[in-house]
Formats: sequence, C-alpha cells, structure tokens
Amino acid sequence: MTGLLVLVPGVAFAAGLCLLIGAFRPQHVRLDDALAALADAGDPAPAASQEVPRGERVGAWWVRRRGSAVSAGLRRRLQLQGRSVERFYSDKLVGAFVGFVAPIALGTLVGLVAHVDAVVPLVASVAGGLLGFFAPDLRLRRDAGDITADATEALLTYFDLVTLERLANQSATQSLHAAAGLSDVAVFATIRGALDRARLEQRMPYAELKDVGQSLALPALVDLADVMRLDEAGASLSQTLRARVAELRDAHLTAMKMAANETSERMTVWMVLPSLVFGLIFLAPPLLKLIGS
Repeated sequence: MTGLLVLVPGVAFAAGLCLLIGAFRPQHVRLDDALAALADAGDPAPAASQEVPRGERVGAWWVRRRGSAVSAGLRRRLQLQGRSVERFYSDKLVGAFVGFVAPIALGTLVGLVAHVDAVVPLVASVAGGLLGFFAPDLRLRRDAGDITADATEALLTYFDLVTLERLANQSATQSLHAAAGLSDVAVFATIRGALDRARLEQRMPYAELKDVGQSLALPALVDLADVMRLDEAGASLSQTLRARVAELRDAHLTAMKMAANETSERMTVWMVLPSLVFGLIFLAPPLLKLIGS
C-alpha cells in the first residue's frame, strides 16, 4: 500500500506533463472543421494586423494552435451573449490554470506548517484544473434558458422600436436599420451586422434576417422578416406589427409563467421536507414504544 502511494504521485505528474506537452503542441485542423468554419455565416475572421482584445489573447493563441471544437448550440449561446469563441477559450484556460495552481499553492503553504501528504494537493490540482477548464461549458448549459429568454426580450424590444420607426413614416428597410442602431446588445449587434451585409450586397434584408433567426433559433425574428416583407406588396405594416408583437409578448409571458410554476413546484419538495422531519420527530417515540412492547 505504501508503494502504491509513492507510485501514484509520479504517475499523475507524468500524465499531467504529457497532457501539458500535447496541449501546447500545434495541431493540424481537420478538413471538415475548416470547411464548417468557413461555411459558418458570421463576421469574417479578423485580419492578422488587427489588435486582439486583451481578454481574448490567450484564447486566440489557443484557437490558432489547436483549433476550436465548439458545438452549434454552444456557438449560438455565445453569440446571443455577445462573446467570441476566443473569449470563451480564454475563460477556460484561465480557469484551468487557477484551478491547477491554487491547490498546489495552498498545499505548499499548509506543508510549511504541518505535514501534508503530497498526493492530496496533486490530485486536487488535477481535479481543479479539469473543473476550471469545463466550468464555462457547464455555466453556459445551466444558463441556456436565461440566455434565450434575455434574447427574446431584446428581440421584442426591437420589434417595438421598428413599429415606432414605421409610425414615423420610415420605410421598412429604414425602420429596421434605425431600430438596430439604438442599442449595442448582442441581439441588436447581430441584426445590425445582417442588415449591413444585405446593404453591401445591394439586396433586401429579409432573407438575411430569416437566416439569422434560424441560426440563432429565434423564430420571432423569422416572423418579423415575413411581416416586413409585406411592405413590398404595399400592405400597411403598423397594425400588423402591433398585432404580431402582442401575440409574441403573450406567448413569451405564458412561457415565463410556466417556467415560474415549474420552479415553484420544485421548491415545494424542499418546503415539505421540514414538515416531514418534524412529524417523524413526534411520531418516533410512540412507534419505538410500540415496537419495544
């Protein structure tokens, strides 16, 4: 048993060293991943001459050397938050570094005062590094519902602004551009980018808005593009927009109420447990007396 305890730190250290060397070794990007990245409709990649923001430098270096393995759902949530893949990987690497170094530093400080087995800080550092690396993924999965709800709220606000611009005798295209320029929220910035691309390509923005709505899983944006397309047929959009916004708000409010009811139902379980404990406290003496007799 003592030999095993001596062998485990060496094996863990060697495995960690091999993983560290493999992580910093350049890796060739797979062809299907490269084609998927090129086909992913988004903003073009920044030029090498552009300065990378300070909070994204570590992630940009990692993406350049190792590539990015981000699923479509995760990429969608990042875009709804206004975060880049480079910033996401920066958070992962910083979390892994902090999670790996903190247990070792704490174990060293404790070892100066009292004798501590070296296995405990080493195992804790490996577990902390893995936890810090995957914590951003878990956080995004946990907040997926809140991210979608916030994006829907921002989109409904955008609908109201488009309606107001339309009531001010702006055309359909002018209303979309003017409303998108009133905020720097991630949804507004994405819509503004889609409208700018359509303007540079000298075509109507409705197809671009539908593509953005489908890629971000926002069907309300697809509905907005369909409603605004009626302007080409000479239809009056003000009443149609108002009616559609009212329907979408009612649907969003209903969904929020259902989520709140589900949360309340889950909370009732924890509210009942103290009552059950108190009931068992009062019932335990008579039951024990009956069993003893």
